[in-house]
Amino acid sequence: MKIFCERLLALRKEYGYTQRQVAQMLGISQPSYIRYENGTAQPSLENLSALADIFDVSADYLIGRREI
Repeated sequence: MKIFCERLLALRKEYGYTQRQVAQMLGISQPSYIRYENGTAQPSLENLSALADIFDVSADYLIGRREI
């Protein structure tokens, strides 16, 4: 989970998005998204897939199963 949080935060910053913007793209509340970044919640498969699309990476990369 730590790798997911680190990669999610790094990608968001690389793309210049705010937490609010990513939450809106996912159709969730900002506090829900913040929990993804701080590791207190895991995204659904649907939201994991959406995050991979938003940041143009694979879900495997996000969860630490492979490098870019």
